[in-house]
Amino acid sequence: MTGEIAARNPWGVVLVNTGTPDAPVSGAVRRYLRRFLSDRRVIEAPRWFWLPLLNSVILPLRAPRSAAKYRSVWLEDGGPLKVYSERLGAALARELHAAVGAVPVRVAYLYADPGVRAAFEALARCGVRRIVLLPLFPQMSGTTTGAVYDQAGAALARARALPELRLLADYAVDGHYIEALAASVRDHWRAQGRGAHLLFSFHGIPLSYVRGGDSYGERCHATAAALAAALGLDAGSWSLAFQSRFGPAKWLGPSTEETLRALPGRGVRALDVLCPGFAVDCLETLEEIAIAGRESFLHAGGERYAYISALNARADHARALAALLLDATRDWR
Repeated sequence: MTGEIAARNPWGVVLVNTGTPDAPVSGAVRRYLRRFLSDRRVIEAPRWFWLPLLNSVILPLRAPRSAAKYRSVWLEDGGPLKVYSERLGAALARELHAAVGAVPVRVAYLYADPGVRAAFEALARCGVRRIVLLPLFPQMSGTTTGAVYDQAGAALARARALPELRLLADYAVDGHYIEALAASVRDHWRAQGRGAHLLFSFHGIPLSYVRGGDSYGERCHATAAALAAALGLDAGSWSLAFQSRFGPAKWLGPSTEETLRALPGRGVRALDVLCPGFAVDCLETLEEIAIAGRESFLHAGGERYAYISALNARADHARALAALLLDATRDWR
């Protein structure tokens, strides 16, 4: 991206996602998990207790198991989260170009490379001095969006030439986002048929974080309610649950795993599952929900199980994000 482009349209975009290991092998997964699980935003336990436990017990046990899970969903071009995030970034750049001309878009990762600092530096080399940060976490949480704030501040802590910075912290009920999700469900139903029940599965967080003021659970419920309304669902035809529980602490509930096991006993034999909090497919959707979730549901007596893919680089997803960005930068144009 050249300075000439930046001069015509002097703002840029940084999409931020969590990240993924460099390879589906134990060493790479261990390095990734160390960065991820060392963040105070993710694990709030005292460092003197948590870091020795993480390095001496958790990582040696978890990394090999996680590596096997990553291998089950790894793509030819790399980890799904990175592949689909990059494709989404490219699709977003095309949408913005069609609307207002060339806008440089960079994708950054909280716990993998390139990071937020590298994205800022890349945009600075383009001559960009106005940046919009868009975390790919539709429902704001201190565990995710908060980490973006932290890393953005750290990246600029010693900078002399500071960019004008805007951060879009939440789009849980944005109309374009909700309609893109609804369209993806309708497309799936047209192509694959419709189950008797639709489960919305969101990533969970510890209940103590919610009690401390994190609004994430409320934002997830708001997304689910807005999406159910957009799809015209009756109250009994959908439900919400939280996945990816880690450790002994109490987490937001109900648990996705427990819900999948319970639904057949409630008469649900055909189930569709959507993960509206994940902008792109990743280990948590493709392995935990599409593979392991299916096994849990069928083993409990279910007969038909379908995972509805994340929005990934769908055109309506890119358009929804472009609309958010264009609305946030009206005074920049």
